Amino acid sequence: MEKQNEELEQLAINTVRILSADAVQKANSGHPGTAMALAPMGHVLWTKFLNYNPKNPDFANRDRFILSAGHACILQYSFLYLTGYDLSLDDIKAFRQLNSKTAGHPEYGLAPGVDVTTGPLGQGFANGVGFAIAQKHLAARYNKPGFDLFNYNVYSIVSDGDMMEGVTSEAASLAGHLQLGNLIYLYDDNHISIEGSTDIAFNEDVSARFRAYGWHVQDLPDVNDTHALELALINAKSETQKPSLIRVRSLIAYGSPNKSGTAGSHGSPLGPDEIKLVKEFFGFDPEKSFDVPAEVLEYYHKKGARGEKTEAKWNELFAKYKEKFPELAAEYEAAFKGELPQGWSDKLPVFKASDPKMATRQASGKVLNAVAAGLPNLLGGAADLAPSTETNLKDFDSFTSENRGGRNFHFGIREHAMGSALNGMALTKGLLPFGATFLQFADYMRPPIRLAAIMKINPIFVYTHDSIGLGEDGTTHQPIEHLASLRAIPNVTVIRPADANETAFAWKVAIEKKGGPTVLIFTRQGLPILDQDKYGKAADLEKGAYVLSEASKDVDLILMATGSEVALIMEAQAKLEAEGISTRVVSMPSWELFEAQSAEYKESVLPKASRKRLAVEMASPMGWHKYTTDEGDMLGMTTFGESAPADDLYKHFGFTVDNVVNKAKALL
Repeated sequence: MEKQNEELEQLAINTVRILSADAVQKANSGHPGTAMALAPMGHVLWTKFLNYNPKNPDFANRDRFILSAGHACILQYSFLYLTGYDLSLDDIKAFRQLNSKTAGHPEYGLAPGVDVTTGPLGQGFANGVGFAIAQKHLAARYNKPGFDLFNYNVYSIVSDGDMMEGVTSEAASLAGHLQLGNLIYLYDDNHISIEGSTDIAFNEDVSARFRAYGWHVQDLPDVNDTHALELALINAKSETQKPSLIRVRSLIAYGSPNKSGTAGSHGSPLGPDEIKLVKEFFGFDPEKSFDVPAEVLEYYHKKGARGEKTEAKWNELFAKYKEKFPELAAEYEAAFKGELPQGWSDKLPVFKASDPKMATRQASGKVLNAVAAGLPNLLGGAADLAPSTETNLKDFDSFTSENRGGRNFHFGIREHAMGSALNGMALTKGLLPFGATFLQFADYMRPPIRLAAIMKINPIFVYTHDSIGLGEDGTTHQPIEHLASLRAIPNVTVIRPADANETAFAWKVAIEKKGGPTVLIFTRQGLPILDQDKYGKAADLEKGAYVLSEASKDVDLILMATGSEVALIMEAQAKLEAEGISTRVVSMPSWELFEAQSAEYKESVLPKASRKRLAVEMASPMGWHKYTTDEGDMLGMTTFGESAPADDLYKHFGFTVDNVVNKAKALL
């Protein structure tokens, strides 16, 4: 019987190899070699270790699986199909085709069972750190004696390419520091990249490096030794104080007589003749494609079906938990569904025009601390900049290796890893994460922002020190092109509020947002608080743009701005009106929110007939032409900044009332 089982398991592993090679060949595109090599690793994971339920891919206490080596996604798709997820053999055959569930890299929300969209190498590795943080935090908040609700692990398959990317180093360092013992990563050490052997660029001792990070490391010489793999995974699960790395040597395109161990099998189909040789090597009919033996499908289906019982037991446990801890259970259920506590926004502070000038970063901190108690799932931190970004939740502890219930995160000077970890946290239903740094360093976070937009998830990215207004730090720290580049990413909502009250509503939008990330952009310098009794209401920030101060009669000119420049154009309006030029002021904190409004509303703010328009923003002019029209103009930054006090910079670059007035008059 044992021999029969071993033979069936080997047939199952080889079926995955052939299925992967066939799918890539049919698509005439993809990466067959890694999937063929790692079939034994996937087999051990999906049949013996991963806790999952194909009938409910969102099962709350499932283990998370991340294919950080996303180019090998046909491996994951094969196991999802075989174990009974809503993925058919026809979906496998449609690999990399238009409107297919089986995209060229795993995509969250497209194929069931894919926990995160991976593509750029290193991102999945770093996402896993966020997933692991989230599990620890959920356990600290909700687990009680006898009710171990959240005890899942985070598994990932990572590649040589992942290990070379810088974000991996940041994330691994953070994971080791936080002692995330729920992380179990399998490193496919196959020594091959697109250009050839990794030795041409990469020969470090990866195991020693990870031991230095504080990881538990095991080295296995052969991926085909499934018994050694099982033992290593058992050891990794037993090690709860350190994240685990299992370094596994593999032979890319194992079973291919002419292409195994070569770069030719990494990113290209094997070719029809080589595929036939592979099938012969594994004892399959070389004339058949997508051949899945009935006994193999039955075997994997049985393995997948165990998850229904696992989830049923968890549901029974949660039902008892609900009886004993009804408030916590209700809180979690609402958060899991993405619902916010009733009345949470009643705590949003209101700032008075008589209050002293206030930087929007400072206002942001006041807003966060006002609403934090009423939003128990709101948590976050900064890349070593909490005092500067004003993102510390003052009434709450820090998340550490000793205190998993803390809500303040110290990501260290690791912007890359912070952004990617936020995505992992945001993908954990029940949490609402934010992370902060200076706007200039948004460049370090571009991949996770873009991936959050693709995944339609809702992390909040907070950026302060938003312009030349930060002053003496100079050229390197003054963002110029960043607003335009962030606005260019589809499905990202960028908000740059004009004062403290707009800041409160910016946070309201971000917290309530569904279907994509929000970028909040705040000043370092103090700004006057606009009088809401005299001018437009800050609540209209939710519409993206609104008439802040109306013209005295029929509109001659429209001035529009975002952020700190709104106060500047308000002063310019007063001067223009005194000279008989009827001027409307539009505060325009978010282009994306404005574009989502009705045509009627947009016409009411920026009438087509009013084409004399001047936009003012201390940033690249790119994109503003849509709103200024060909009869308007834009006062922006077409060079980098300089190192000097902010007031000197405003004069030097023309962000003065007189210059705004002169440019406006020139339009008329």
